[in-house]
Amino acid sequence: MESLLKRIRDIIFNPYNSFVEGTGMLKKIIFLINDRSLNNADVNKAVYETKRYVEECGYASELIAFDAKSVSFAANEGAGNRDSSQILFATDSGRVCEMLSREGCYVLGIRHALNQEEEFLSAKYIFSEIEEVDIDSFVKVYQRYSGEPWEILRTDRLIVRESTIEDVDEFYRIYKDPEMTRYMEGLFDDPEDEKRYQRDYIKKVYGLMGFGIWTLVRKSDGKIIGRAGFSVRNGFDEVELGFLIGKDYQRQGYALEACGAILDYGKNVLRFDKVQTLVKAENTVSIHLCEKLGFVRVEEVDVDENIYGSCYKEGQKASPSKDRRGKYVRMIKID
Repeated sequence: MESLLKRIRDIIFNPYNSFVEGTGMLKKIIFLINDRSLNNADVNKAVYETKRYVEECGYASELIAFDAKSVSFAANEGAGNRDSSQILFATDSGRVCEMLSREGCYVLGIRHALNQEEEFLSAKYIFSEIEEVDIDSFVKVYQRYSGEPWEILRTDRLIVRESTIEDVDEFYRIYKDPEMTRYMEGLFDDPEDEKRYQRDYIKKVYGLMGFGIWTLVRKSDGKIIGRAGFSVRNGFDEVELGFLIGKDYQRQGYALEACGAILDYGKNVLRFDKVQTLVKAENTVSIHLCEKLGFVRVEEVDVDENIYGSCYKEGQKASPSKDRRGKYVRMIKID
């Protein structure tokens, strides 16, 4: 086991490995597979096919076989402050997974016919039938570990991606026009509150649900033009579509373009068969847009417009005395 651990540390910390120069992008996937597993024809084929596929997609790849009987490590073992790298490890051993996690590595578990009872307590992600996993899934696992935003989709003119802390300053620029908050809740008074909220949102919403409200970026110049995506609202069963386009970018078809693609993503990727939207009753422009997207009016409802109040208190709702409600048209789109 010492030789395996030493080899891993050599890979991680070797300053001459070109694939770890810089940060912020996956460069290499290393498969750490029990040699007994590789003696099985089906597992062997699946691993080698996946390795070849990874390389065909332009990523470096390496396979390291090990003897599971030698896997052991001390309770206080681990580098603890490993430099950020561009490596994703994939292993079929729970103990190797734990060792890699202690070293600060990004690691996912591999489940196959020979290790159905294996426990991957340290892995946030476990893949089965690894030969069927597309490269985007490997990249997204790496991005979740490294804190990079997922790119959700692209349209002709836009990139839809997860929001980042760095986006918050741009959000304030977009929201500063009073018209932007005429029909929806604004940002927190203090930008630091908004950044703390966004940090929690990335971890607790993106990280756990895999969807949320995303940032809209214009391809032509990289400018953030708005936000759109899905959310879950207390008191309703259906996931909700929400969107906002900055005043400078309105009346150019961006909302229709973004929301149409997001609804397709919800149907085809997230498997939503029904989506709702709530639009303030007097917001006739957005109601008309939602009708063009295929939404049908269902009812008028009262909605809390001041969920968190003027400051962010770690997800706590605003006090009842600060409750503010408005009339909204509830619309449904069924696929």
